[in-house]
Amino acid sequence: MTSSNEYGSSSWELIVTVDHQYEEEQKEFTLRVSGDLHVGGVMLKLVEQIKISRDWSNYALWWEQKKCWLLKTHWTLDKCGVQADAKLLFTTQHKMLRLRLPNMKTVRLKVSFSSVVFKAVSEICKALNIRRSEELSLLKQSEDTLKKKKKKDKNNKEPVIEDILNLYNSPVISGSPASPGLYSKTMTPMYDPVNGTPVSSTVTWLRDSPLAAPNCSILAFSHPNYSPETLAEMYQPRTLADKAKRNAGWLDSSRSLMEQGVQEDDQLLLRFKYYSFFDLNPKYDAVRINQLYEQARWAILLEEIDCTEEEMLIFAALQYHLSKLSLSSEAQDFTSESEVDEVEAALSNLEVTLEGGKTDSILEDITDIPKLADNLRLFRPKKLTLKAFKQYWFVFKDTSISYFKNKESGHGEPIEKLNLKGCEVVPDVNVAGRKFGIKLLIPVADGMNEVYLRCDNENQYAFWMAACNLAAKGKTMADSSYQPEVQNILSFLRMKNRPMSPQVVSDPESMGMKPECFVSPRYAKKYKSKQLAARILEAHQNVAQMSLVEAKLRFIQAWQSLPEFGLTYYIVRFKGSKKDDLLGVSYNRLIRIDAATGDPITTWRFSSMKQWNVNWEIRQVAIEFDQNVSIAFTCLSADCKIVHEYIGGYIFLSTRSKDQNETLDEDLFHKLTGGQE
Repeated sequence: MTSSNEYGSSSWELIVTVDHQYEEEQKEFTLRVSGDLHVGGVMLKLVEQIKISRDWSNYALWWEQKKCWLLKTHWTLDKCGVQADAKLLFTTQHKMLRLRLPNMKTVRLKVSFSSVVFKAVSEICKALNIRRSEELSLLKQSEDTLKKKKKKDKNNKEPVIEDILNLYNSPVISGSPASPGLYSKTMTPMYDPVNGTPVSSTVTWLRDSPLAAPNCSILAFSHPNYSPETLAEMYQPRTLADKAKRNAGWLDSSRSLMEQGVQEDDQLLLRFKYYSFFDLNPKYDAVRINQLYEQARWAILLEEIDCTEEEMLIFAALQYHLSKLSLSSEAQDFTSESEVDEVEAALSNLEVTLEGGKTDSILEDITDIPKLADNLRLFRPKKLTLKAFKQYWFVFKDTSISYFKNKESGHGEPIEKLNLKGCEVVPDVNVAGRKFGIKLLIPVADGMNEVYLRCDNENQYAFWMAACNLAAKGKTMADSSYQPEVQNILSFLRMKNRPMSPQVVSDPESMGMKPECFVSPRYAKKYKSKQLAARILEAHQNVAQMSLVEAKLRFIQAWQSLPEFGLTYYIVRFKGSKKDDLLGVSYNRLIRIDAATGDPITTWRFSSMKQWNVNWEIRQVAIEFDQNVSIAFTCLSADCKIVHEYIGGYIFLSTRSKDQNETLDEDLFHKLTGGQE
């Protein structure tokens, strides 16, 4: 028996459990330590006592009660606050995790459970060859989704075997930061020596990793659609409140997986969290574009975002086209030479536009302030009135629309001037019915004023809609994004046009087409299978000439043009209000939405935001805007940190530029999203 004098009165016993990677049972070890011993010394003593010769570099101490890692090995136990009652676990920092990707495939790979989620996601994206990891994050599945899955598994007599891609030796294991070289915009694409087409960047970057060759196609190419029965069994949010509940599962980017209760071999969803997709490049982004397309596709199929019947048919036609291309042998190279030429041409056109070269432009003189002037029809909804449009002479200048009785009175005082800065712009279009409308929700002191404009044709609509979209963001038609915006709107309208020769449509039955796979269950119930197939094939004629990458980018572009695109909902209670509202968080604004009707009440732009913070005691987010406007709300459907991180995250993404190196300022991200907790 040893006396206390032998160790000194300040020493005490510390029990540490060792989590052996390949043994089921954990073993406990008792160490004699003192408060001035540093964490590294504790680990050294422990390893000496274990007496097993192996590489312990991936191990660290986890403090069970405090739910934190002791990673600062130079700190003493006193400084960490560790005493004799502490339960410490000596365990691996990198553990296996199952990730459900946007294309519904599951990959199993080693991930750092000790790094903050922001860094862990960066390492995951490096392993999967997805650039711009700051746009993605990890999401826990909502209880409603899990309940539906359990019910489905209960009804199935045969157990469902999930197809999992194992990436045991992924680069994430090393825990090293992403090499700037992999993400450099100056990187030269690699070309196949036989046919001259670009080799997938995934294969060239990670030739020695498990992601090369066959595994690459799982992530970079689309795969056959699920059956209509499987689609019907998947969880679909029915209301905006259901959508809000799903967003409660986002993990805190400034804490580690282990700190947030994630266990080894748990399943999480890897999703694009921020709808601000920067520098999409078909040469390097095979996986990123495909996963983005898949996230958009599932958002449409599961009705996570609303669209019209006409738009649903366009999405269905693009999916059908992509499924045909994916099955054909020619599509196995992600980009062909002609596609690369198209991309190069688009980039050079963009450079000419930005540098002020000669381009097709509606602006005769760049020194003039651009404006639009034309006859449009206007309608202001009032209670108990019919929807009657009246024609006026409209002038669009800067970020405002003025309207006059006729063209002759256009130089006098307008009937009304509408400032569109900060307004909501909603398309009100039915191409088949020759209806080209623009719905404007203009912020006023007590809410939003509704104004409807009606254009005569596609071209007029494209110019005015593009101008409205830019004005809402505080930009004028002099902005370089105006012409591309006009072209995007026109190309989307052309896809909706019914072809002149419907007799060309093939017989759907002879093609073995399952049309219900390409639309949401609600639309599948509306039509007989043969009718639906005929309508999809008719719409397909407008997109039949598109290449694989072009069709995916068009799908993403069409998704981005939907009114609800990029809105993430939360149930909140505003300060001074007696009822719950919905808060929509987008890449450039916050929207207060009536929970009962789904109508926008007020919009606040990030560009006019002065500061925002969180009162952690009452869990309240407070935001100050220009012109002495301030709001405060508590979040009811999720932790307020999640909403705060969303706002800060979008501010962080707005600081990116193509000039800078693609390495991220992680400190700035945490500064903007942390909320000084």
